[in-house]
Amino acid sequence: MSAEQPHPDTELRARLAKAEVAIIGCGGLGSNVAAMLLRSGVRTLTLVDFDTVAKDNLNRQLFFRDQIGMPKTEALADTLLRIDPEAELRLVDRCISSADLVEVIGDADVIAEAVDGAPTKAMILEVCTRDLPDVPIITVSGLAGYDSANLIVTEKLAVNLYVVGDLESDIRSGLSLLASRVMVAAAHQAHAIIRVLLDCEDI
Repeated sequence: MSAEQPHPDTELRARLAKAEVAIIGCGGLGSNVAAMLLRSGVRTLTLVDFDTVAKDNLNRQLFFRDQIGMPKTEALADTLLRIDPEAELRLVDRCISSADLVEVIGDADVIAEAVDGAPTKAMILEVCTRDLPDVPIITVSGLAGYDSANLIVTEKLAVNLYVVGDLESDIRSGLSLLASRVMVAAAHQAHAIIRVLLDCEDI
C-alpha cells in the first residue's frame, strides 16, 4: 500500500464515526454490543437502561465488582470511556414507555433492542416499526442455554427489521444464560449494526 493511499481501516472507522446507535438495554447483550461498536469505530451511542449492576450478572455482562450498585448506564459509560475517552455517550437512566421511546432514540441511525422482558421487547418493536419505519432495528430472540453457537444466526424479518438468535431457546424454559452464547449473540448484533451502517445489502 502506497503512502498516498489511506489504510482501509481508517476509511472504515471514518464512516462508522459519523453514525449514532441507540442501545436499549445495557445488560449481557447491550453492554457487550456497546463495547464492540465503540472498538469498531462507532463513537456516538445512546445507552438506555433503568437497572443497576448486580453481582449475579457479572458472569455475562461487561461490568466489574466495584460497579455493583451503580446504574448500568453510568457503569457502562465509565467502561466505554476507558476504551475511548472521546466517545460521545448519551445516558437515559430510566424505564422507557411507548410515549417517550421515539424521543429517547433521538437521531439514532440504528436501534439495538437488547432488553430481557417480552412485553418491553414487543413494545419497542411495535413503536419503532410504526413510528420510525426508516430506522433499522436489530432485535434478539433465542440465546439461552448451551446448545451449539452455530445455531445463532442473523435474519431479515422485514424492511429495516433484523433478528439475531436461534429463535427458540428461552430462559423461561429453565435454560441458563452463559457468557459464551450471550457473547456470540452480542457479536452477531454488533456486526449486523455495522453492516447496516456500511450499507451492506446482505446483513
